[in-house]
Amino acid sequence: MTEAATWLLVDDDEAFLQVLQRALGRQGIRAAIARTSDQARQSLAGQRFDHCVLDLNLAGESGLQLLPDLLARQPDLEILVLTGYGSIATAVEAMRRGAVNYLCKPVTVNQLIAGFDSLAASPELRAEPPSVEEMEWEHIQRVLSEHDGNVSATARALNMHRRTLQRKLQKHSLWRN
Repeated sequence: MTEAATWLLVDDDEAFLQVLQRALGRQGIRAAIARTSDQARQSLAGQRFDHCVLDLNLAGESGLQLLPDLLARQPDLEILVLTGYGSIATAVEAMRRGAVNYLCKPVTVNQLIAGFDSLAASPELRAEPPSVEEMEWEHIQRVLSEHDGNVSATARALNMHRRTLQRKLQKHSLWRN
């Protein structure tokens, strides 16, 4: 990440924006803030940004609807979607609409920076977003971890039959070995 990087932070949470802007400033990153879709559009009209952190839920508006508009205004803008309500479906949709990464809150400034830096280090990530199967596997692993490896509790949390989950786990482990 270069010192001259300029970020646009789009979120309706004022406290989060202020904390994030200050933390990025300590890392040598200039950041402008926008609390609404309209403010984000106005910011792009007046300034060029390298990166954008876009909240999925903007006071009832969808960040996914704003995403293509931002890219239409600045096609080289790298947009990372940030959400407190992560799901496979929204992650896939965000990537389909042009996001370069998708992270779930809470995140640290270092995780946000790494969310963009990993793309610079591995350009192939930009051309090939994770498949639905990979995202499903990561989600299953996260829920399995939250339930301390308990397959029955994980299946209930995923609203999935226990045997279906067991087959997915077995299939994936056989495929990986």
